[in-house]
Amino acid sequence: MTAREARLIVDGVIRRVPASITVAAALLSLDLPFRRSVSGQQRAALCGMGVCFECRVRIDGVAQQRACQVTVRDGMTVDSE
Repeated sequence: MTAREARLIVDGVIRRVPASITVAAALLSLDLPFRRSVSGQQRAALCGMGVCFECRVRIDGVAQQRACQVTVRDGMTVDSE
């Protein structure tokens, strides 16, 4: 792992992503889902600025975090469901 990379644990799987991007950008770059709506539809970041709330995930055990507003930290845990 380089200084410009961070280790992100997404749904229990360790991934390496650029250290300076948002969680939303990391999930999009890895082609991973964010969550599903109550009707089962896949959700993702739509606005990219925290207004739509479609990119909500659990980050380090805290639910309902807007992935587009949180910068990746090494060792961060993200749960999409």
